[in-house]
Amino acid sequence: MRSSSKKIDPSVHVLVPKHEVLSVEEAFKVLKELGIGPEQLPWMRASDPMARTINAKPGDIVKITRKSPIVGELVVYRYVVSG
Repeated sequence: MRSSSKKIDPSVHVLVPKHEVLSVEEAFKVLKELGIGPEQLPWMRASDPMARTINAKPGDIVKITRKSPIVGELVVYRYVVSG
């Protein structure tokens, strides 16, 4: 039986890619380059385990960097929504 007092950090798992909250300036630059508004990005709920781990709040944009055997590194973005 697991103890409910222990917190599990999903970021240390080998299959979880790197997540980071973008600064306002970085987010603006990314949105400008993509020519979209933040709501047009795929969404990530604030209750997502990784969103909680990196303290992402609704309205933030999260940069996710995945390792790929084909392209090397793949960067995707998520817009954090409440929930």
